[in-house]
Amino acid sequence: MTALDAPTDEELARRAQAGETAALGLLLARHQAPMRAVALSLLGYGPDAEDAVQDAALTALRRIGDVRDPAAVGAWLRAVVRNSCRMRLRSRRETPGLDGLDHLHAPGYGPANPSYLGHPERVVDEHAMRDWIWDALEQLPESLRLVLMLRHFSGITAYQDIARACGIPVGTVRSRLNQARAKLAQVLLTTAAQVHDDASRLTEASRQEAEVTLEGARRGRQPGEILELWPAETELVGVLSTPGERCHPIPAMRRNREKGITQHLRHVVASRTVTIWEMDVTNPAGIADPCPPTLAWLMHRRDGRVTTLRVVFPEPLR
Repeated sequence: MTALDAPTDEELARRAQAGETAALGLLLARHQAPMRAVALSLLGYGPDAEDAVQDAALTALRRIGDVRDPAAVGAWLRAVVRNSCRMRLRSRRETPGLDGLDHLHAPGYGPANPSYLGHPERVVDEHAMRDWIWDALEQLPESLRLVLMLRHFSGITAYQDIARACGIPVGTVRSRLNQARAKLAQVLLTTAAQVHDDASRLTEASRQEAEVTLEGARRGRQPGEILELWPAETELVGVLSTPGERCHPIPAMRRNREKGITQHLRHVVASRTVTIWEMDVTNPAGIADPCPPTLAWLMHRRDGRVTTLRVVFPEPLR
């Protein structure tokens, strides 16, 4: 399938609303980079950002039917991530440890609605993708499946009650819910592999570009085809930039090389306009100002060329 005959976002959204899970998987794969970019911008690089994207994938599964303008589904997905991030920021201040799935019930269902009657499983039963949900639940290990079903698809929803039912501490309940949510979201994303799409090709091309770029940084000289992707107007923004000055990323790469800092590619997420390279970092022994052990490059692009680079570091522990 070429980019010309790939289904549009609107087509995929309408197919997902009709119950085609593979179409939703393709949408999430296609928009995973900009969704993750939102999370990184709000939460910093780390588990919270990853969890926010996973929450958004599950919200999309439960609420894709709420999208009134299928052509704008990308903006809707980013808004879902933004909302998930804001909830996490609030929970840090108010009630740390919430698992992040409480907001997934579709609008129109709640105690004020007589059809709800306090049973969230009715939302799933009435959802077009209910078969996928139950099939995906069956793929979870029994210990994870049990806490997820109790918490979200039964009347036993309080952490303390789930802990007593399973004979485990409350902290373990929360940990297993987080694991279950992550695995369920990943199963949904893998449905994209059932249909060919440009998302996988973009990601593979970006992975190759990242490897060549890092090798060039280690050698102190980028190949011409890489330099073309970093034109003079490319701007380094964020904490590594100099306030009041326009900075280009290449000198920053050079300074890292001179310090002996090396980066190793861990993960790539790419779309046509947003690319994220996640890195493991190796610092030389005895360096005075070591780099954090992990970071992410968040790039915005136009016609393939990088317009801005923001290096996102882990969110400090609170």
